This record gives sequence, structure tokens and C-alpha cells, in this order.
Amino acid sequence: MPKQLLIYESAVPVSATRHGSMWFDPVANYSFSAGVNAVPLMAVEFIRAATEYAIVFAEAREDILPAAVLGVRPEQNLFLSDEAKWEAKYIPAFIRRYPFVFSAANDRNMVTLCIDESHPGLNREGRGQRLFGDDGKPSAYTDQVLKFLKDYQVHFERTRLFGKRLKELELLEPMQAKVTTPKGETLTLAGFMTVPRKKLRDLSRDALASLAKTDELELLYLHLYSMRNFRDVKDRLIGSMSDGNEPVNAGAGATSMH
Repeated sequence: MPKQLLIYESAVPVSATRHGSMWFDPVANYSFSAGVNAVPLMAVEFIRAATEYAIVFAEAREDILPAAVLGVRPEQNLFLSDEAKWEAKYIPAFIRRYPFVFSAANDRNMVTLCIDESHPGLNREGRGQRLFGDDGKPSAYTDQVLKFLKDYQVHFERTRLFGKRLKELELLEPMQAKVTTPKGETLTLAGFMTVPRKKLRDLSRDALASLAKTDELELLYLHLYSMRNFRDVKDRLIGSMSDGNEPVNAGAGATSMH
């Protein structure tokens, strides 16, 4: 499987033939996510994620999906410590499910459990949880992983419908966030979309009532509330620099980090 899911290097189908004697040690090392500045977010996660992350929207092939912003530079996750620990109370489910993932067929009706074999926790030394029993059947741990991923898939489909709804109502607008560092370097975060308050106010009464009935209106207000967290992203960026000074200016674009 090519690296098309942001953080997966070599995901292969889980099988008793290939992984029957293997164990998995779920060590709390998130170095695998060091090269991403945003990850998909499910709608059900908004209420917890909105207090710590800026929630935006992005195109994913034909879909519109929410995303949690992790950094300004394209390949920098500012929510990682020097020891590769996660520096936030809530960890997005997209990150928590790693190294496991479902590989879906084109019609999305058939999914296969896969694992990224590059994860250092995968071993034959008996560390952690066994993936299969002596009878070749999935272990209790693997069953738990399957349940988590099945729940994730259900929420993913619901989130896809939410994105489709936003597109139909023409609520999305391109955003651009800029921050100028103490050295005068201007960094731009682009490629994402937001829902402006004005577009919400201009919706018809029927459209607003429909969004409220499905709880999607609450999701949109959580999205708007979360945008203040861009300030934290800016602060993390400046804190990651050696001089640790505040930026001389932050502004311009549809969204500014200030």
C-alpha cells in the first residue's frame, strides 16, 4: 500500500499466516506523525477537539473532511515533544488507530484490516499483545482493534455526509493563515477551508432548521469556536524556534494567527 494515508509507510493485510507469531506493543511514541501538519477529524470528535485544535475543512478526493491543524509548515507537527510524546489532552482518533487501518475496496463495501509493519512495536519477542492465538484466530486484542476501526468507519461515513452537506449549501470558503517569524520569514498555511459566520447568517430558515435537527449546526459553531486555537499553533511554532521570541507580525489572508 503506497503512503497515501499521511502516516502509513508499509501497511499490509493482517493475517494469521503472516502475523500469527507476532505481538504488538502499543508504546506511546508518536514519531510516525512528525511529518504531517493536519490530520482528518471525525464529526463526533469536534466537542473534545475544539478546545485544543483549530478545526478546518479539506478536500480529500471527492469528499470534504474536517481536519485538526497541527502545524504551519507542510511537514511539521507542533504537537509533538522532543521525546515524541503528544502534547495535548485529546489525541485525534486518526492518530490513535495507528498502526492499524482499514483498506477499503472501491465500492467501500469490503474492508480489510491492515497494519503498518514499520511500527517499532510490532515484534516476535512477546512484548505487548499477541495478534493471534495458537488456534490461528484473532486474539482479544485484535478483536478490540477491529471494533475500534469499525466504529471509526461508521463515524467516517457520517462525517463524509456532513462534508457533502456543507458543499451542497455552499458554506465553505478558502482560508489562508500567515505568521511572520522574528527573523522576518513569512509562513503561510493554505489549502484548507472554513465556514464564515456571514454564510451561516445568510442561510434560509429551512436550511438552518435542517442543520439544527441533525446537530450539524452545533458542529459548525464548534468549528468557529475552534478557530481561536490558531493562536496556540502560532505560539507552538515560535516556541519551537531557538530564540523563542514572539513574531513581529501576524496577519493578512482570510484567517490570521493573532
